Amino acid sequence: MFSRKLFKTILLDPAKAGADELNIISGYATSAMAFHHLNTIKAVLSKDIKVNLIVGMGIKDGLSKSNHLGFKKVMDEYESFICRYRINSPAVHSKVYSWCKNKKPFAGFVGSANYTQTAFYEKQGECLAKADPELCQRYFNQFIKDTIACTHRDVESKIQIYPDAVFARFKHPSQGRKPVLPKAGHKPRIAGVPYVRVSLLDNNHTLPTRSGLNWGQRPELHRDPDQAYIRLPAAIYKTDFFPARALHFTVHTDDGKILTCSRAQENGKAIHTPYNNSLLGRYFRRRLGLANGQLVKKGDLLRYGRSSIDFYKIEDETYYMDFSKPS
Repeated sequence: MFSRKLFKTILLDPAKAGADELNIISGYATSAMAFHHLNTIKAVLSKDIKVNLIVGMGIKDGLSKSNHLGFKKVMDEYESFICRYRINSPAVHSKVYSWCKNKKPFAGFVGSANYTQTAFYEKQGECLAKADPELCQRYFNQFIKDTIACTHRDVESKIQIYPDAVFARFKHPSQGRKPVLPKAGHKPRIAGVPYVRVSLLDNNHTLPTRSGLNWGQRPELHRDPDQAYIRLPAAIYKTDFFPARALHFTVHTDDGKILTCSRAQENGKAIHTPYNNSLLGRYFRRRLGLANGQLVKKGDLLRYGRSSIDFYKIEDETYYMDFSKPS
């Protein structure tokens, strides 16, 4: 039985040993985990591994819109990944990981760990044990006919996809987090959900010209001028509101975009878009009506109407980011 280093033991080592396909049944799962897993495999093995995921509890508990859109985005970006939801009762709470090599069962694991970073990085007690590979694969196969791809046009008629505010407040009302709240008098966009307000300005209330949104504005280093990050103050990065440094989380924006983010720099004091940290800079320049690569000035934020962002914690590894103009 394994209870330590689960990510390496269960999700990487079989691929290192030659397995080329992973079939997963997990009661709950996050799109951030799928992104993190696929990118880690590619970085470590320099190749893609096919991953087929069945989320078993959606038929009973539904999914947040942010997590659902995140799964669709991962499927769109990675041909090696397929996410499906169980659509017939009873819901499936199992956690089964079935590895194959050349279409033949290779390794199997069963236990308590959902396909989430929270489970696989020891934020809570989990264990998985070796199981008969053929039985694991047979168990996975029996559920395929009762699933629907997350990208199917009829998926929302089969699975309840909740607006983020509803999902966060009523599906996971106790998240065990104490957010850093904005100043008194501020009315949150999503009431009753843990959230933080992050300023895009520095401690002197100015917009840095070579860091933050302008991190890439260093021509002498031949950087992409759109490279950017969001600076977190100590009052936020010293809490566990966001996942630990280097883990990934899905961010659904108020204008309907999906960003995969992680924390970086010392103490995890910055949020960026890993693997291409120009995506964040381009996103904010587009919102501000600026050209790609253009220097962002404080005046641009003032003309837009705000110089801060609100992050709402929908569930572990899934967030809503509000940068909407004041009404």
